[in-house]
Order: sequence, then C-alpha cells, then structure tokens
Amino acid sequence: MPYIEARHLNVTFHSRKDTVALDDFDLDIEKHRFVSIIGPSGCGKTTFLRVLAGLTACSSGDVLIDGKAVTGPGPDRAVVFQEHVLLPWRSALRNVSFGLEMKGIPPGESRKKAIDLMRLVGLDGFENYRPHELSGGMRQRVGLARALVVDPEILLMDEPFGSLDAQTRESMQDELLRIWELQRKTVVFSTHSIEEAAYVSDQVVIMSPRPGRVEETVDVDLPRPRKYSDRVSSELMDLRLHIWTKMTKRTNLAAQNRGEKNEPY
Repeated sequence: MPYIEARHLNVTFHSRKDTVALDDFDLDIEKHRFVSIIGPSGCGKTTFLRVLAGLTACSSGDVLIDGKAVTGPGPDRAVVFQEHVLLPWRSALRNVSFGLEMKGIPPGESRKKAIDLMRLVGLDGFENYRPHELSGGMRQRVGLARALVVDPEILLMDEPFGSLDAQTRESMQDELLRIWELQRKTVVFSTHSIEEAAYVSDQVVIMSPRPGRVEETVDVDLPRPRKYSDRVSSELMDLRLHIWTKMTKRTNLAAQNRGEKNEPY
C-alpha cells in the first residue's frame, strides 16, 4: 500500500469567481522516496502540498497518509517554504528549537537537539546569529533544520531554493541530498526547475496546467548517492528532455484551447 495516497482530489477556491486548483488529482507516493512535483505556474503544486500538510481542505476526494485521512496538520509532517519565514528577533539556534519549545520539550533537551541539527546542515558556529546576519542559503539551512528537528516522517518542501542564486541553489541541492541519505525521510518537493527535479528525485510528477492533474510520473533510474557530474550525464539529460517535451506540449495545448499564442514552457 502506498504511504501517501491522493484519490480524486479536487480543490476549488471560492472568491469573486470559483477557481479550480486541482481536479481529479491522483497520486501514490511510497515511503522514504524523494518525489518532486513540477508543472507550470498556477498548476496547483503548492495547493497539493498545503492539502498534504493539512493547511488547506480539499473540496472533494481523499488524501491518506499510512491509510489515515489527512484532516489537519500533524507531527508526522513538516514544511519548508520558499521564504524562510524565520523569526527575526530570535537567533538561528532559537529559530531551530522553536518547534520543540512549542511541544513542551525541556530547554536543555531542545537546545541539544537544535545544536545537533545545525551541525547536520552545516551551520556549526552560527548558533547565535540573527536571520539578517545570515546569507540566503544559510537562512534556508536554518529553515531546513527547524523542520527536521521535530523528526517528521514527511518533509514537504515548496520551492525551497527558488529565491537563491544558481551556485547557492546547486550547493543546497547537494546538501539536501546528503541529509536525505542520512535520514531517509519521505520528501515531497515542488519546483519550477526541470534540472533540479531530475537531479534530486527518485520520481518526478509532471502536472498539467490548471486545473492541476497528474500528467505523468517518471522514475529517475540514476544511482545514489548523486554526484555533481551526474548533472550532465546522458541519463539525466535524456530525462530532462523528456520532461521538457511533455510540459511544452501540454502547456501549448492548453494555450491553444484558450486561444493564446503558442509559447514554449
């Protein structure tokens, strides 16, 4: 049985007009897998992650984790957002320990766990720095440590590296994979980058333009651990071309149906 199941999921937002974000969305995710979701802007990637996190209710259909329906947030899930949303008045260490404090963990124990996680993400020595004193990549490391310190079963990552420069982004991808190899969390990762999705994942889920549906799931048959040279391997280049071609055709078809000019994704 899949660890995460989405069955005929529909999410409609009601404002000045109804907007269907997800429609008949079906997806199975196995435990300990690194799964990336990719698709054009507005296709519902973030909406699905929010439903999975228990932050957005589905209009119809079901989302199950380990056979149990998702009805709200839970300690088995943690979210890393594109914007680090750190508390600016707290040190990096106290930002990491925040979730433990909310759970009532004694200060000495929460501090030790937070220090261990900061060391894991490569921030040893930066415990007392405030967020404004850290680079963008370092702030994202703090956000990652804050999510991991509560030891979730599932890590939900919503375009976490989208605001970083190219070099820092690649460095953070490798850092994330290093940590994932150690902890083997189930990761659901949304991104706009085809290269990123292909490099980090066990499986890539290609979504259609809104309303979002699963267009195709593609397995990444590339050995782990990954190394930097894999980025230009023939296997990864072929996978990137396949994903790009699939997304371009689907996006152009959607544009034609709306009477718009064809443009490549």
